[in-house]
Amino acid sequence: MGGNVSHITDATFESTVINSAKPAMVDFWATWCGPCKIIAPHVEALADEFAGKAVIAKLDVDSNRQSAIKFGIQSIPTLLFFKGGKVVDRVLGAVDKKVLKEKLTALL
Repeated sequence: MGGNVSHITDATFESTVINSAKPAMVDFWATWCGPCKIIAPHVEALADEFAGKAVIAKLDVDSNRQSAIKFGIQSIPTLLFFKGGKVVDRVLGAVDKKVLKEKLTALL
């Protein structure tokens, strides 16, 4: 499970997320973040569930500070939802998979 999650960087953010024809969900996380570990299985499951329909990506904020600053990430986990290259929704903290799935489904 989780093979459909794109691990992106500052360098690949635009090509993978902003320029994508599909909606995207980006999980801003860090290895030391406990709540990030709690939602990781949800992100991986959704990546498998939405394969081919949406981009599901993870960005490590410790090694990709530019993107975190650009999108005003002040706490993690923060999940941003993109459509047409623009942020259309955001979720802060460890939330239930159902919440993330509803937001993704609304973008399709």
